[in-house]
Amino acid sequence: MRAVVQRVHEASVVVDDETVSSMGGGLLVYLGVSKSDTSADIEFLAKKVRHLRVFPDDDGALNRDVAESGGDVLVVSAFTTQGDARKGRRPSFVEAASPDLARELYESFCDALSQFGLTVHKGRFREHMDVSSVNDGPICILLDSHKTF
Repeated sequence: MRAVVQRVHEASVVVDDETVSSMGGGLLVYLGVSKSDTSADIEFLAKKVRHLRVFPDDDGALNRDVAESGGDVLVVSAFTTQGDARKGRRPSFVEAASPDLARELYESFCDALSQFGLTVHKGRFREHMDVSSVNDGPICILLDSHKTF
C-alpha cells in the first residue's frame, strides 16, 4: 500500500461538476492498493498517516500530527501510486490491486483512520475526479507499507 501525503490548507474533490468532498486544513492522501496488500498494510499505513508529524508546533518545528493540529484527512483512491516507471515511458500498473480488492482495502483504510478519531473525507472510488488542493509548505511525503522506499 502506497500513499502520497500532502499537508494542505484546503482540499476538495469534484465529480461531474458535483463537489463530493471538501475540507479545510489537514492531510490529502492519495492512496494506492497493491494486489499483495493485507490488513497489516492498512494498520501500518493508517498509523503512519495518523501520527505523521508534519505540522508546526509553537516554535515552528514539525512536531505535531494531524490530530494535534486540528486537521482533517481527505483520502483519494489513486491506483497510479502503484505505477512502476523504471523501464520505458509508459508506467506499468501490474502490481495494482483489482478494483474489488482495492475498494475493500481503501474503505478499510478510511475506517482505520476514523477509528483513530480523525475526521475522514473521501473521494469517489473508480470515478474520474477533479482534485483541488492548496498545498501547505509544500510538504509531500511518500509512504509505502512494503518499505520499498
